[in-house]
Amino acid sequence: MSDGLLAGRTAVVTGGGGGIGRAISERFAAEGATVIVAEIDAARASETVAAIIAAGGAASAVVVDVTDPDAVAGLARDAGGVDVLVNNVGHYLTAGNDFLANGPDAWDELYAVNLRHVLLCTRAFVDGMIERGRGSVVNISSVEGFRAIPSRPVYAAFKAAVGGFTKSLAVDLGNSGVRVNAIAPDLVESLQVPYARWVGAEDAERIPSWVPVGRFGTGDDIAGVALFLASDLSGFVTGTTVHADGGSLAAGGWFRRPDGTWTNRPVIS
Repeated sequence: MSDGLLAGRTAVVTGGGGGIGRAISERFAAEGATVIVAEIDAARASETVAAIIAAGGAASAVVVDVTDPDAVAGLARDAGGVDVLVNNVGHYLTAGNDFLANGPDAWDELYAVNLRHVLLCTRAFVDGMIERGRGSVVNISSVEGFRAIPSRPVYAAFKAAVGGFTKSLAVDLGNSGVRVNAIAPDLVESLQVPYARWVGAEDAERIPSWVPVGRFGTGDDIAGVALFLASDLSGFVTGTTVHADGGSLAAGGWFRRPDGTWTNRPVIS
């Protein structure tokens, strides 16, 4: 595609083959970017690239473990000049979430996928951005980096660190033409958080009580924010985190009752 907000640019999306990552990959391609789908799951990567090409976009798949320094170095070497990096990989689905029941080995697994990969990929690509005087790094964090999450303190610590890294690196690179921002989703349908399966029809009427905007988010909601941060529309935005969470962080534990009033009690009536 010859026009669009990302026309002529190359973007790498880690975990770009599924869920939020796929939505970002497809949106970037629709806006003219050549997208490199960096994905550990070969089938997901291939499916996403095929969908992008069928829609008239440009994309390629690279099967890679972005927690492996050598693999990341190879990804950066083969990718060539990259204008946009989206560090999307991350999850809490490991045995290391119970802090009191686990130790360093379990914490290291959470560190590798939630923070270390962000550091590795950013370090691998940012020099090239600086040389060209233009670039955007978008880190996918989580609402859990900004509030408590019971039973997952180690995960929350690493997500909070993504926010701190984003702010500080943005200041370091401020006059280089490279911007660094983050997105903190919550209440968004994804591979790890399948609300469509979790919330049955009998509870659908409760969704406006749980989510201030009245619905769960989608990958496309996050992709729209990523597009803004990747494009020149956000040329004066750096070092910030966009809370794409339907208002959950702002609500701070308040829930809307069916009559429109609010309560901070756990039982809504």
